[in-house]
Amino acid sequence: MTLRSSNQPLSSRAQRGILFFLFLFCFLPSSLLAAGRAECNSVPSKILGRPVPYCVLLPASFDADKTRHFPILYFLHGLGDNEQTFLHTGGWNLVEDLREKGRLKDFLIATPAGAASFYINSRDGKVRYEDFLLQEFFPFIERHYRVRPGRANRAISGISMGGYGALHLAFAHPQLFSSVSAHSAALIEKLPVFLSGDGGSPGTGRARVLGGVFGAPPDPEFWERNSPLTLARTASLSGVKIYFDCGSEDDFGFDAGAVALDKVLSSRKVPHEFHLYPGRHDWSYFASHLEASLSFHSVLFP
Repeated sequence: MTLRSSNQPLSSRAQRGILFFLFLFCFLPSSLLAAGRAECNSVPSKILGRPVPYCVLLPASFDADKTRHFPILYFLHGLGDNEQTFLHTGGWNLVEDLREKGRLKDFLIATPAGAASFYINSRDGKVRYEDFLLQEFFPFIERHYRVRPGRANRAISGISMGGYGALHLAFAHPQLFSSVSAHSAALIEKLPVFLSGDGGSPGTGRARVLGGVFGAPPDPEFWERNSPLTLARTASLSGVKIYFDCGSEDDFGFDAGAVALDKVLSSRKVPHEFHLYPGRHDWSYFASHLEASLSFHSVLFP
């Protein structure tokens, strides 16, 4: 092994190597030199009476430029999942890969823990999750993570129960969101038919899942009042860009609800993008189409 003395000049090859790396650090965008990161914490909630966990997925540019403000996508998980599901099921890897390829803008993705709330206020008033989102969560996230102000910089998306929540929130509060997307949203055209799928009594699976939010047994009137299908018939959706898809073999029949929503929006001549793809109600289907909704929002962000 040959040791170089401290005062021995570097070879021209070594000098070129150092200059190359200096060029990388000085002139290439920081997003190409560092990966983004996820920050998981909790929001104290007076409305719910407990802290609510969340994760925020931050692009590399968030740390590279402390003065920059960003658009934000709120992503709502499905039933049985949590605030870290997007992070640990490949969603974050997909985002990083798309950004590396220049196919996704830099924006934040916030994922609150929604438990089994359907992201609305429960019928008995005990769990006011929609009020929590509107009055506490959205303001907290946008205040703490340098989110650009205004509707144009805010979008919402979700899967299954989260798809229901995203569509409900966007249709009930269209002044807040510039775009909404949903994969396999829990859209039920006729609640009694859905409940009859496994007997429909209070103790059975479908009724029990809905019971904590919609009443036990589920209250058809309360369901109807909060359904995205109902809201879509009268909501002022001017300026809200809409994307949703569903598997044609959805295990819960949510494909029928998606087709019904497509018909409602089409009858009102509300612009939207809808796809019915082959697939079931599972992560294989969700993962196959997640890029479509991420790209949908990315293009629309300023």
